[in-house]
Amino acid sequence: MEAAINMGLLTLMAIVTLGIIRLRNLFAVVILAGIYSFLMASVMIVLDAVDVAMTEASVGAGISTVLMLGVLYLTKVEEAQPTHTPILPLIVAVIVGAALVYGTLDTPPFGQADTVMNTYVGADYLKRSVPETGIPNVVTSVLASYRGFDTLGETTVVFAAGIGVLLLLARAKKPKRRKQGEEGDDAS
Repeated sequence: MEAAINMGLLTLMAIVTLGIIRLRNLFAVVILAGIYSFLMASVMIVLDAVDVAMTEASVGAGISTVLMLGVLYLTKVEEAQPTHTPILPLIVAVIVGAALVYGTLDTPPFGQADTVMNTYVGADYLKRSVPETGIPNVVTSVLASYRGFDTLGETTVVFAAGIGVLLLLARAKKPKRRKQGEEGDDAS
């Protein structure tokens, strides 16, 4: 059942991605990007990574969507027609994608128990986290208990970055100068 749910969510994500690629209306692209983030958060929930899902939903769908809508307010709603062919960006994307796939070829199979990351610290966390913290989800216990201050710091940095971007987008307009002799001018 879990595999069917994942396949359904991943299929919806692929459809949304194709929609993002095809659309020229930037408002629709922003909304589809928010939908993509919610679908990704749903995939993380199915994979029992609730903390990652909450981060994706809040930052990916929430803050990013609000910031992109703010940028749309300051710019045009329709994407401009490209002045060049998309061959060069396509070649760069294929090369970067091939490098990323090549970088994963040496990784151990997914879920294999005798990998380096599962034999040292991971086993210690699995053994001690529930008795020490009382939190049944090991990932949540690591983030909320063992790395609580680190997580709080990361959250503060993301919040400060969001506020900074909002302040940049909401820059104050300069007041117009009045000409001499207009009403409200203090010159006598």
